[in-house]
Amino acid sequence: MQLARKKIAGLLSIATCSLLGNASRADTGDWDVDSAILFYDEPDRVSAVEPVISATKDLGDDETLSMKIVLDILTGASANGAVPSASVQTFTTPSGGRGDDDDGDEDDSRGLYTVQPNETPLDDTFEDERIAFSLNWDKPVNRNNRRNLGLNLSAENDFLSVSTNARWQHDLNQRNTTLTFGINLELDVIDPLGRTPVPFSSMVDLRRQSGTESREVVDLIFGVTQVINRSSLFQVNLSLSNSDGYMTDPYKFVSVVDGTGEPIDQLFENRPDGRSRQSIFGKYKKTLANKDIFTASYRYMTDDWEIDSHTFDFTYRYKINQGYFFEPHLRFYQQTAAEFYRYFLLDSQALPEFVSADYRLGDLDTTTVGIKFGKETDGNHHWSARYEYYLQTGESSPSEAIGQLRQQDLFPDVEAYIIQFSYSFTW
Repeated sequence: MQLARKKIAGLLSIATCSLLGNASRADTGDWDVDSAILFYDEPDRVSAVEPVISATKDLGDDETLSMKIVLDILTGASANGAVPSASVQTFTTPSGGRGDDDDGDEDDSRGLYTVQPNETPLDDTFEDERIAFSLNWDKPVNRNNRRNLGLNLSAENDFLSVSTNARWQHDLNQRNTTLTFGINLELDVIDPLGRTPVPFSSMVDLRRQSGTESREVVDLIFGVTQVINRSSLFQVNLSLSNSDGYMTDPYKFVSVVDGTGEPIDQLFENRPDGRSRQSIFGKYKKTLANKDIFTASYRYMTDDWEIDSHTFDFTYRYKINQGYFFEPHLRFYQQTAAEFYRYFLLDSQALPEFVSADYRLGDLDTTTVGIKFGKETDGNHHWSARYEYYLQTGESSPSEAIGQLRQQDLFPDVEAYIIQFSYSFTW
């Protein structure tokens, strides 16, 4: 149930907008407030509502203090990793397991849900809430240097994350070049509902580990932002990330199938207890003669799980009369599968050291198409509305499929619709 973790890019907030002519900051003593609410829906799967509010206060002498609060509410059905079957399947939920039953022992009671024949197994009891708070203090050290210190807290039903970050920026070349170094230290505590399952234990004969699990994350970022001329700039970031600790999703299964392709058991997955990632990110931004703004970016990521990914992102902001604008958005993402990703396991083969059937670790492609419409004013009051369509695809009929699995969709497409409303003002 854990939400996607914050990326190292969150450390870096290069002031590209101010370089390209966004509205000026409020006078000293005022708060610049940005508010938004996002609606996310995967038909027949997960739905989410996310209100966000952030505020930045100008303390004078180019020093600022900013705060942000995010609330996520998720409900719906989540893929549990098991393969479809020609027969009805019954699964257990992780409910219970945190109280005491009548005999004084920890309650191991679990609920049940069924999946109809030839359907992707989805846990329709999925729900989660998250609240996150961040605080950042940005201050110039001298004319050519500034530093930023931050603190982030995030809590979910089964997850707690605390992180602190620092960023140093140095200007040179008449302040047309900015060098950035950032570091983020994060501690995650995982407390799964029903306690942590022992890796490869059966759903039917579940064995659990006592206590909570933890994970430590260290992120580093090195960046260069270069002003090319009065209307364009280019940014390059190199990011390094190392995670050490519990990396397994305690709610995901891997199906064990027989020679006919029918699942005969569901085992809890097991991932390596560490992950090292490296990525390089480049972005080009240009303001055209008619004040339109074009932005293009590319990101390449690789890790020791043998996942390689490519992300292309494009936006074009069209200026209309009286401060109105609309902005088309196009994004492509492609990744290779983790070395331990499997659609299923065969009962005739020995268990591997690590395995996961989580489609988010598989070979996949995504496309996002969207548009934003809004209005900017000179009085620091701005509003916008955004709509996006998301499509994820993968190999639904892999060559390793056997028996009845050859007639099943082992990697169904995932569609999502995103609507967001934003309003910014000075208070």
